[in-house]
Amino acid sequence: MAAARRLASASRMLSSRAAPARPLGVAFIGAGDISKLHAEGIRKCKGARFVGLWNRPNCPVVPDPAARATEYGGKLFGTAQALCADPDVDAVVVLTNFETHLQYAKLAMDCGKHVLVEKPAAASVAEMEELKRHAALCGVSCMPVHNYVYEPHLWRTRQMIEDGTLGAVHCIYVMYNIYHPEDVCGRLPGVVRQIGTHHAYTVLYLLGDDAPTLVSAFRSTLRDETTGIADDRENLAVITFTTKSGAIVHLQLNFASDDHSSDAWSFYVKVIGSRGATRYSYNDWVQNARTMVHSHTYEPYPHTITATDEHFVERVIQRGEQPLSTLDHAITAQKLLDAAEQSWTERRHITIE
Repeated sequence: MAAARRLASASRMLSSRAAPARPLGVAFIGAGDISKLHAEGIRKCKGARFVGLWNRPNCPVVPDPAARATEYGGKLFGTAQALCADPDVDAVVVLTNFETHLQYAKLAMDCGKHVLVEKPAAASVAEMEELKRHAALCGVSCMPVHNYVYEPHLWRTRQMIEDGTLGAVHCIYVMYNIYHPEDVCGRLPGVVRQIGTHHAYTVLYLLGDDAPTLVSAFRSTLRDETTGIADDRENLAVITFTTKSGAIVHLQLNFASDDHSSDAWSFYVKVIGSRGATRYSYNDWVQNARTMVHSHTYEPYPHTITATDEHFVERVIQRGEQPLSTLDHAITAQKLLDAAEQSWTERRHITIE
């Protein structure tokens, strides 16, 4: 059975990388808010087309999945199994709640489909390791949606670190301050899982082999007339860690309030080295219109989703290249977040092995 899966997948991968006769068929499992950006990303991919989607029935977030499938230019599948078995589907984008990522990604991979899975890639380190093993077993690609690193300005920062232009990295600051209302926070796992995952894999991408060693973290839940948090899920957190080289990294996370000051830290990355520094900010590209929960349209955000989809289709599937940020990065990022949770629970520093 496993050998047959690998043979079928190898044939599929070779044909997809050799100028496919038809556009690569992409389907979505899950049709929540983020699917809108992925639908636009797939629309812009050369050699790809949207086939359709499945969303769990009676979902309050997506009350009419058929209308959403039509909006995206595809069909509604009756079941996730039917979607994965469809011969017109070559790749599946898993956009469900993270607790079900492993289930649906394995279902797709068992049918020989390549998988792009939203972050966090799974619910635990063990599940992420299982994703990696299963992709290898089935002979398909499984790529996490680590979209923040699909950004040319961060590519330049990484290159400057790698070639020594910045010298030794001393400090990295990754800051996030974007208000999320109660109805949104109520369906998210908390700011650490939701945004800390982004922060963690971004820093891992920039630092390369300079792995985290010692972690300390704080969290808070602030309730007032503006935050709207209905339970004890954190909407504020700070994670600080050291690396093997001795650098110190500061990750700041805030759903409780926006930052509209000058040089705002809506999303902000600063790297300081012994020979130079770099800076990246969402607020350098802003439209004066709301997008989803954001008070402004921060243009880099939808851009990075499109760039992620393009890399998945055009480079990973069609050319056999690696993602810029892999399941190995997802695993290390989750170990970092697990250590952060242990730190604030036990009120002590945590060593990462």
